[in-house]
Amino acid sequence: MALHKPATTNQSARPKHAAEFLGIGESTFWRWAKERPDFPKPRKLGPRTTVFDLSELVAWRDAQAGKGAK
Repeated sequence: MALHKPATTNQSARPKHAAEFLGIGESTFWRWAKERPDFPKPRKLGPRTTVFDLSELVAWRDAQAGKGAK
């Protein structure tokens, strides 16, 4: 599933799809969520359901691209 931009501002993705969106593996995704203070925070919807806001992931990804361009 290739996601490039969220269709609406309130869309969210489970970790597997969020990792695919960023083009990384799930283990790397969770490591970044744990170790990078600027990485978007997960939202718990229930005891076994965690999602990430796609608009936050887009903003974070774009900010990372801007850091490399300097």
